[in-house]
Amino acid sequence: MLEQRIQQHFIDSADLKYQAAQALSQPIASAVQAMLACVTGGGKVLACGAGVSASDAQLFASLCVTGFERDRPELAALALSSDGGLLGTVGATGSGGNATQYLARQIRALGQPGDLLLLMSVSGNDVVMQEALEAAHERDMMAVVLTGRTGGNLAAHVRETDVLICVPHDRAARVRETHTLILHCLADGVDSQLLGDQEMPL
Repeated sequence: MLEQRIQQHFIDSADLKYQAAQALSQPIASAVQAMLACVTGGGKVLACGAGVSASDAQLFASLCVTGFERDRPELAALALSSDGGLLGTVGATGSGGNATQYLARQIRALGQPGDLLLLMSVSGNDVVMQEALEAAHERDMMAVVLTGRTGGNLAAHVRETDVLICVPHDRAARVRETHTLILHCLADGVDSQLLGDQEMPL
């Protein structure tokens, strides 16, 4: 019974990826072009994620700096701190609303026009993420937003110049798995545009 349950995880994950490949390839390609314009224009990528997606932000920043599957010059990228408990209380005595501003504050401090925000939220309904997106717009940054299903409340805040990538599934585990694949596609896409196509490594 346990083995069947495990096998079902593999089957469900593979089915979602297969079904989503065609629908997501166009927005992912648009995101690659946006990131390429950012890093070749002297900008940087600021990455952040809600909850466990914060680790995905760290993953993507490391892929930009160290490379994906090929050696190349470092690309400017930074994963924003996800320690909201610490950053949300600094200087916030008496103003409870600042607890959800810990990412927005970092974006306003570090973001510049021409930079890009990569934002990941399974539900799209995290207030922290909405405020992060608004802060990026204040800094004239474009955003690539990864969510699940329809994008939640974040979708309403996405501008025409942003890229919204919605994984068509409700289950958080499936969405996060596909987000990881999307991050690999973004890293590979940027590398292929910078260095030229090559055969997929084994």
